[in-house]
Amino acid sequence: MKSYTIDEAALFRKRRLHVILPVFLVSVIAFLDRVNVAYAGMTMTKDLPWLTPEIFGAGAGIFFLGYFFFEVPGALVAARFNACTWIARIMFTWGLVCGLMSIMSSQFEFYLYRFLLGACEASLYPVIYAVLFPKWFLPKERAKAISLMLTSLLVAAIIGAPLAGWLLDMNFFGMHGWQTLFILEAIPAIAFTFVFLFWVKDCPEKASWLTREEKDYLQEAYAEEQRNHNRVKKYTVVQALTDPKVLRLCLIYFLWIVGFWGFNFWMPQVLKALSGWSAALVGTAIAIPMGIALLAQIWWGHSSSKSGEKRWHVAGAMFIGAFGLAASPFIASPLLNLLFVCITAVGVYSAMGVWWSVPTTFLSGAAAAGATALINSIANLGGYFGPYMLGVIKTSTGSYDLGYFALAACLVGAGCIMLTLKKEVYVDDPEEGMVLEEHAQA
Repeated sequence: MKSYTIDEAALFRKRRLHVILPVFLVSVIAFLDRVNVAYAGMTMTKDLPWLTPEIFGAGAGIFFLGYFFFEVPGALVAARFNACTWIARIMFTWGLVCGLMSIMSSQFEFYLYRFLLGACEASLYPVIYAVLFPKWFLPKERAKAISLMLTSLLVAAIIGAPLAGWLLDMNFFGMHGWQTLFILEAIPAIAFTFVFLFWVKDCPEKASWLTREEKDYLQEAYAEEQRNHNRVKKYTVVQALTDPKVLRLCLIYFLWIVGFWGFNFWMPQVLKALSGWSAALVGTAIAIPMGIALLAQIWWGHSSSKSGEKRWHVAGAMFIGAFGLAASPFIASPLLNLLFVCITAVGVYSAMGVWWSVPTTFLSGAAAAGATALINSIANLGGYFGPYMLGVIKTSTGSYDLGYFALAACLVGAGCIMLTLKKEVYVDDPEEGMVLEEHAQA
């Protein structure tokens, strides 16, 4: 690779403002619209008598069936054409569907709108991880960049939980609080669509805020990365989708997501039932574990980028999350239970940025987009299974305890399988640049 005189710290700051920040905002809005049903469920059941725990769990999870069917095709379209235009399309359509949630009046409509919301949002994150970010960030920077962007999930929870709690107690224009929640959280998605289109560029060459040398540096680094991948093995899309390592990543993330979404969709109702707190107080309290998890996620991504290690950064987080979930049923005190919610939140959130830098260590281009979408879509079936399983267990046993143990077991399984992957570390080679080395399992 040609030698460049680039101030890498200054260049990263530019990309943080013009790439990470707008994508961060997209992700905040997406997460708010995806999980607002978890908070709406605290009061929605009073106005919709057909909304049993089992139906709520199924409806919360059916979002991910929409994701499953449209994830891979959407990612391949974005890889072939323009990632930024595709992300803008995603935002606009999911905003419309989120607004429709406010007028649902039957079980069928609840399922339909949740399915459509998933179908509209499908491929958002794979396009970011595998199409947009690889063009903007070098391999050694990617875990850090993705971790910074994915703090959006926690910022959304920190903002969204108190906001949802407050909105649920409001009645604007004769609407119930949960209807107000769905409408007001749909507006930013539609409005930001147009801001995003003008703010973010698909690749460095189109960015007016970069110097000519910075553009050449980023483009040549990306091209060199593709050549390095192809020297090892040039994957077609079909090969990537059937590669044993990709399928193992699918299983790891499936088990992780069962625990992740089982925890996220039911935690507000569990905490409310245990504590007797108001919806507003529960929303405010949830901001505490999400704030702690946000700091942990930033540290996790920085630590992985600095050391080049990924396996234990992911597996260790899984084991922490499993401990928090497995211990929760034994805790009767609301404040002590909130402490274990903090531990669980650190576990299920902190390794996200590190995780999504893994597929692009051996895949690129359309193959990376398709494989990342496959991992996300199959794993998101866990987003259906986890909440639904907890709903069925609650209906059958009258308690969440057995469900929490099952979620913890899934996280332990994810961590153990993660440790079976080869140890992969990026090293700085003076002639080749950043080169991936594989080592035997530790």
